[in-house]
Amino acid sequence: MATKTFRMSFPRRLGNLVVYLLLTLGIPPDRHMYLMSVRGRKSGKVHSTPLTLVERNQQRFLVAPYGEVDWVRNVRVAGEVTLSRGRRSETVKVAELNPTDSAPVLRDYLRQVSIVRPYFEATPDSPLSVFAEEAPRHPVFRVVSTSG
Repeated sequence: MATKTFRMSFPRRLGNLVVYLLLTLGIPPDRHMYLMSVRGRKSGKVHSTPLTLVERNQQRFLVAPYGEVDWVRNVRVAGEVTLSRGRRSETVKVAELNPTDSAPVLRDYLRQVSIVRPYFEATPDSPLSVFAEEAPRHPVFRVVSTSG
């Protein structure tokens, strides 16, 4: 099965804007959704994007369902992000996972966020080995600590 290639279309921009506004107001469409902000690696400007956190074994993870997009490259350089909803925010340090450690997180993510399934070769019921093979195309970052 061929996977879709991510493109920031007008409907996607509009959807992101609506979710961005809801998160800014503190009204998350889903309890796992946050506004993730990270400093740009080239511009130094802060960029924000809505995303869904995966919670697994009392840990939190950021998943890049569309591959190595700009926010992923920025997070790799910055090593930290700010997660916010409304007036509540926290700055956290993150660490990128290897494919083996990413596999169960990706499976949980795919089960939780059905809209991204066309961008994965794996299905929600695929074995972890399939997710490990796919992991290099979908970076995963573990929240390792709260910055203070």
